[in-house]
Amino acid sequence: MEINELLFETTDWNQITPSVHEGETGVASWRTKHFGQIRVRVVEYSAGYLADHWCSKGHILFCLSGELTTELDDGRMFTLSPGMSYQVADNAEAHRSSTEVGAKLFIVD
Repeated sequence: MEINELLFETTDWNQITPSVHEGETGVASWRTKHFGQIRVRVVEYSAGYLADHWCSKGHILFCLSGELTTELDDGRMFTLSPGMSYQVADNAEAHRSSTEVGAKLFIVD
């Protein structure tokens, strides 16, 4: 990946208005900023969240707080806690997220 035409700037994520995305259960609150074709988000999942879809988008995801479980379409399950991350390529392994206790993530895609 090359990052081009990106000037230095700081981001106060608390100043970005969140958008709310309903899950099968619970909600996800996204604070999103675009840098050219790169989308960067701080996402907060409510306790009891379960995604309403299988995602095939590539991400680099870092867990800031809480606990997130990611299920792959082959049945494997992975749990992230603060300080852990995962990365997956576009169209590589479909995945969906859930959390019992809630989670806050930093996501680049």
